[in-house]
Amino acid sequence: MMLYSAMAVFALTSCSDDDGNNNGNNNNSGNVVKSGGITSDETWTADKIYQLSGRVVVESGATLTIEPGTIIKAEGGREANASALIIARGGKIMANGTASQPIIFTSVLDEIAVGETESPNLDETFNGLWGGLIVLGRATISADNSEVQIEGIPADDTRGLYGGSIDDDNSGVINYVSVRFGGTLIGEGNEINGITLGGVGNATTITNVEVVSNLDDGIEWFGGTVNVTNALVWGQGDDAFDVDQAYSGTIDNFMFIGSADSDHGLEIDGAEGSFESGFTMQNGTMIGWNDGGEGGGEYADFRDGARGTFTNIYWTNFSQNSDVELDAGDDNDDPRVSNNYANGDLEFINWEFNTSHLTSGNVDVSDIFSDKLAGVDVFALLGLGFASNVTAPGAAGADVTAFSWTSAKAQGAF
Repeated sequence: MMLYSAMAVFALTSCSDDDGNNNGNNNNSGNVVKSGGITSDETWTADKIYQLSGRVVVESGATLTIEPGTIIKAEGGREANASALIIARGGKIMANGTASQPIIFTSVLDEIAVGETESPNLDETFNGLWGGLIVLGRATISADNSEVQIEGIPADDTRGLYGGSIDDDNSGVINYVSVRFGGTLIGEGNEINGITLGGVGNATTITNVEVVSNLDDGIEWFGGTVNVTNALVWGQGDDAFDVDQAYSGTIDNFMFIGSADSDHGLEIDGAEGSFESGFTMQNGTMIGWNDGGEGGGEYADFRDGARGTFTNIYWTNFSQNSDVELDAGDDNDDPRVSNNYANGDLEFINWEFNTSHLTSGNVDVSDIFSDKLAGVDVFALLGLGFASNVTAPGAAGADVTAFSWTSAKAQGAF
């Protein structure tokens, strides 16, 4: 474990409800309105704007192909009427955009037109205007049952089930896709993530994805084995990257840019059932929201027996009270996270913290890291110390050039 002190940079290194029918009618604006279930293969083309009205579900056996540059706008609506695109188990999405022609999911309130990539009227302060993109697969999850219902879809709609035993399950391709202004409320304290991945298998390709201004989490993994590369979350209302139910893939090259409403950069939960697994997050740049005081959200929260390897992550612009929590749960008597850290099932390797903007509070690693078990410092608890004589910081962080195509880059969020 290393604490880099040069240049005030500190681093840590260590051991609408539907009836099953699909509608594709043009409305008064010229948009192609989609609602209900997609039961056979179809293609959405870049010369039209597609409008989601309620839950649109790509059902088992069907493939939805979306051309590069296509814009999808979603209606509002709350609870069961929330508009979202759902890829059910056995269905596929082939959304293969390009850097110059990304596929854009946004709100009907967005005045973006065919051929454009930026909204002329909405910015990162707008959120909760529609649901989100939900992909469900048959890969392994850790829950009370091998398959469960995804949050955001009513329990009586079995197309919301995810999980199984097919770890190489294939839900298609999501590449150069931007999801904006979503996360509508579906119940008290329950919103839809920008991108939800439930039991998605590793034959699925997910790379070059962006979530902008989602009311809830940016991207959340519920188990599964899918690998995700080049993922950016900007201005979410809850956590940027949320992992649960023994996800066991690799998340490589990721970036978070916070807002005043953002909570954690990372929220990592352990298994909910008997099956346990680790995963890898590597090469990340995490830019918090520093309001000059106590606000601005937290670096990360590791909870409920969290496991995994977290490598090469650069953190900057968080506030003086921001911390990394190894959480003991509501009853403060769950030592699993601490034990996992002690035995190597939870690893932090080459983390750098830039605190040069802070004059007080959590300004070095020993302050930033907190173990909530009995209110003591996790490193003191485990007898761990720091090496403070390293002369230069490492090279932690993402390759941010991979995000040059994003709205976050175009809007100057970097």
